[in-house]
Amino acid sequence: MDIRAATSAFELSEDQQAFREAAREFAQAELAPQAAHWDAHCIFPREAIGQAGELGFCGLYVDEAAGGAGLSRLDAAIVFEELAAVDPSTAAFISIHNMATWMLTAHANESVRAQWGPLLASGVRLASYCLTEAGAGSDAAALKTRARRDGEVYRIDGSKAFISGAGATDMLVVMARTGGDGARGISAFAVPADTPGIGFGRKEEKLGWNSQPTRGVSFDDVCIPAANLLGREGDGFKIAMKGLDGGRLNIASCSLGAAQGALDAARRYMGERRQFGRKLAEFQALQFKLADMATQLVAARQMVHSAARKLDAGQADATIWCAMAKRFATDAGFAVCNESLQIHGGYGYIREYPIERLLRDCRVHQILEGTNEIMRVIIARHLLNTEEELR
Repeated sequence: MDIRAATSAFELSEDQQAFREAAREFAQAELAPQAAHWDAHCIFPREAIGQAGELGFCGLYVDEAAGGAGLSRLDAAIVFEELAAVDPSTAAFISIHNMATWMLTAHANESVRAQWGPLLASGVRLASYCLTEAGAGSDAAALKTRARRDGEVYRIDGSKAFISGAGATDMLVVMARTGGDGARGISAFAVPADTPGIGFGRKEEKLGWNSQPTRGVSFDDVCIPAANLLGREGDGFKIAMKGLDGGRLNIASCSLGAAQGALDAARRYMGERRQFGRKLAEFQALQFKLADMATQLVAARQMVHSAARKLDAGQADATIWCAMAKRFATDAGFAVCNESLQIHGGYGYIREYPIERLLRDCRVHQILEGTNEIMRVIIARHLLNTEEELR
């Protein structure tokens, strides 16, 4: 039984079923054979990501006019889940690239959009998203990187931390302060990664996500054309938050994929492994564990797909649904991977099986794109009807 197809409250269209099959075939052919190797040796699979771009996976919800596929956020969620079922690390980078590419193409002027849109959406060039700073993690509105207008250019000074793909990507979508304190003083910029004055820190050694580099980025009098401003001055925080609504769905979808991969592995292992003269699948305690894992995964998938539909429809409460979906799906995804490892026993802890990699890769999903504690803040403030900003 295909549990992915059988556990959606919404029937997928023929096109969505085709996207799912294309993503699944690509993942099995191009990601699965190498995912463990990329993880073990910290290799950034540039060629495989380029192949994903040829299928349209690097610009899924970018407008067709800007070179993208013009798909919905629900379509993208379906694709990211399939990719992450075998390689959450590479799938997550592709999802972050999609977010940064959408932010640029949705808010850049015509010249910048025409120059960079098709290159990024096709995967010929790759993008990183630069928001987080060492002293401004969850409190994104407190960032200190500054961009100063100087005639027809902006000069950027400051630093960013924990930037996915940094040092291996071609375009940086950078949030920097052009005004006073707080969210209203932040602007967004498209900054080519080879601009003089940009420096990259050492590649971080991480628990997971080893197929994508993570580095700090420094800006020392980095000069870019004023035309590289995204939107207007002061729009940066709004642009960032709009991008993160979709980004949270993307990461939630990657958690669904990791959990689905772990559940599939547990089912196979229970059918093959024997203890005390019986298959593991015959032990009721493990049957119940598997049932709970599947139930958690199905519930998370419904929430992610519901949130994606709200975001696609532009509904007023979409941000809250995205926060709830991110919180629930990333927690559930990690829990399912952890239970699968337990079912595998000692074998789950060694690299011969993919479970330990799925577990390591999906752990960070509870932290990035806004920690799950921040998701609870957003949800609670909405429920309590506060007049403060929700983020």
